[in-house]
Amino acid sequence: MKILVLGAGGIGGYFGARLAAAGQDVTFLVRPARAERLAEHGLVVRSPLGDCILPKIHFVTKAEQSADLILLACKAYDLASAMEAITPAVGPGSLILPLLNGLRHMDDLDAHFGQDRVLGGSCHIGVTLNEAGEILHLNSLQRFILGARTPHQQAEAAHAALLPGGFGPVLSPDITQTMWDKFAFLTAYAGITCLMRASIGAIAATRNGAAIALALFDECAAVAKASGHPLGQDFADSSRAMMTDVKSSGTASMLRDLQHGARTEHEHILGDMLNRAEKLAVATPVLKIAHAHLQAYCILTQAP
Repeated sequence: MKILVLGAGGIGGYFGARLAAAGQDVTFLVRPARAERLAEHGLVVRSPLGDCILPKIHFVTKAEQSADLILLACKAYDLASAMEAITPAVGPGSLILPLLNGLRHMDDLDAHFGQDRVLGGSCHIGVTLNEAGEILHLNSLQRFILGARTPHQQAEAAHAALLPGGFGPVLSPDITQTMWDKFAFLTAYAGITCLMRASIGAIAATRNGAAIALALFDECAAVAKASGHPLGQDFADSSRAMMTDVKSSGTASMLRDLQHGARTEHEHILGDMLNRAEKLAVATPVLKIAHAHLQAYCILTQAP
């Protein structure tokens, strides 16, 4: 199966490198600047699970041939240009597997390519790029989930193509619920760490931090339930434990973007959750504060 990976940044670079190292037919679609660095230094992943160093990889700056599976790993605010970039690679039997955060991008992808072409996908991994352009895997988490959204999709074939990568891709029987689970958790996790500008552990150690974090998570869970996708009890319990772990040094990647004065995905995540809450008349007072905080950040820094 021919696999096209949009981007060779944190997420796309990590999973694409694992697949390429396993001998899969992988091509990276990258911007010219990234292409120059890859040509000179190759693709390097530094991970607690084992480094992956590929001196030479197959990359292009413009898609010209169709691919069987397209991994879409871009920031939500780059979705429009990403869709344009991969369009030449979308053939009659192509499947697109988005690994973006949130849910709002699914409507855009369905409208552009047709729902039958767009699988559901979700990943949980902490990755970033260092100054040398290497991918740093920040912990041992590398959860990758995919699934069919329509009866016509052959998610099993995509799953089989991903298995050699060694990151344990999971084929979900209800990928929409899986994506809602992550959407609810990530909104709360990113919202609270950005609002407090601190790690989960530091927030939980304050007088009211844990209670505020739980209130935000419960608001997001209420929106999921009102949308027809209630969180399972085990998932909700484990999420609440993660949101209040005083030993956790974890922060959302959105906070790291904020601290570097970079553009954030807050409208795609917090803004979208807030829009859904308002349409469904679900009260979300803490979410409103967290969202307003990120909007103020954009005004002050003039970030888009």
